[in-house]
Amino acid sequence: MDLKIRDLRVLVTAGASGIGLATARAFARDGARVYVCDVDAAALDALAASDPGLTRSACDVADPVSVGHLFDTVTSALGGLDALVNNAGIAGPTAPCEDVALRDWERTLAVNLTGQFLCAQRAIPLLKASRNASIANLSSAAGRFGFPNRTPYAASKWGVIGFTKSLSIELGPHGIRVNAICPGSVAGPRIDAVFANKAALRRVAPEVVRDEAIAKTSLRRLVSADDIANAIVFLASPLGANISGHALPVDGDTQALV
Repeated sequence: MDLKIRDLRVLVTAGASGIGLATARAFARDGARVYVCDVDAAALDALAASDPGLTRSACDVADPVSVGHLFDTVTSALGGLDALVNNAGIAGPTAPCEDVALRDWERTLAVNLTGQFLCAQRAIPLLKASRNASIANLSSAAGRFGFPNRTPYAASKWGVIGFTKSLSIELGPHGIRVNAICPGSVAGPRIDAVFANKAALRRVAPEVVRDEAIAKTSLRRLVSADDIANAIVFLASPLGANISGHALPVDGDTQALV
């Protein structure tokens, strides 16, 4: 299927690994011009070797000065912007609420929610000049369900959905589509660490937590980073021209989080 995104100008935050890298590669395969940023210098170095066609730079999305430098560079490199993928996020602490340090709460919200706000602020003037403009904000199944012992993460991801819904109404008259993507448990090192931290808190084996999480999905499996990437690319293409304001689960039909 031709998604008609050749030369689409795309920025993917936290694009040097995981969902971000899968998304950057999916856009690039269909001919888009992709810029990625990441806070992980080692991941950016690895990306330079594995994917030299992806333009890249360092950025902490929670730092407004860093975001300002990023958008100056993106504007120069791409000559504008058609799609923003607000992918950057951190897992935050795994602990009962009464044991969560304030600095960990604040850092989780700063990256996962404020980072999206800062990037959207800088992207919107560029997107208003595009004929096929979209924003994809990464939320989570934790933005749909309660998530015990992960209150900072869940709060940030619920916030992403409120931000997305409001922004879609605000930007709709300018032809800019805004959607949230709600991944379930995505196979890879990050969810392995989440399962391990949950298991340590409960004093059980990581396999117990993993099996419980899978049992809460109708399809009885984890999803892949490519599954998330494919949804994002479709929504940014002209085929998704009338899809906006949604929080789209890509989660194997998750019914609850453990």
